[in-house]
Amino acid sequence: MITLYDCATAPSPRRARIFLAEKGVPHETVQVDLRSGEQLGEAFRRINPQCTVPALVTEEGPVLTDNASIAAYLEARFPEPPLLGRTSLEKAEIAGWQWRVEFDGLMAIAEAVRNSSPAMAGRALPGPVDYAQIPALAERGLARLHHFLAVLNDHLAHRDFIAAGQFSVADITAVVAVDFARIVKVKPGEAHPHLLRWREAMQRRGTMG
Repeated sequence: MITLYDCATAPSPRRARIFLAEKGVPHETVQVDLRSGEQLGEAFRRINPQCTVPALVTEEGPVLTDNASIAAYLEARFPEPPLLGRTSLEKAEIAGWQWRVEFDGLMAIAEAVRNSSPAMAGRALPGPVDYAQIPALAERGLARLHHFLAVLNDHLAHRDFIAAGQFSVADITAVVAVDFARIVKVKPGEAHPHLLRWREAMQRRGTMG
């Protein structure tokens, strides 16, 4: 049985959780308490030395420790429904938007929160190494986030999905990014009607938990 090491309150494992739900893949879930620092303990380090979630124990045994490898594995192991595209051009467009949503959306939010939250003092980057916060990066992250939401709203003006005319991993990542933005008190509003319409449609899928 596939096992997902998860944290119900964290954005990164939520991406893997939605991917599994969309694929309908049976799996076990083990919660990792990030608030208490369980990911830094010796028991979890033996599972994932990078001290991050998600971590996915495959049916074959190896452990995958990032969303990119988890998505690649699940798509190959359970090809239907395809979430990375079917044709070469679909795959390229979805990969491009996936990268853009990660870099301009999720990374901008992480930059803002991890460099400003008192709870993350000395933990400005996830993983086993402690890094100091840089307040200027928090300011830049917020500016990047506002720009990202405006760009995504314009992109969705005449589209139901972010890439290749189909639901894909790019939509999953974007849902998580848009929702996670609330941690820095940013959310779509009247200036983002297309983004709000798309987000409501995503919620109706029933897999976004």
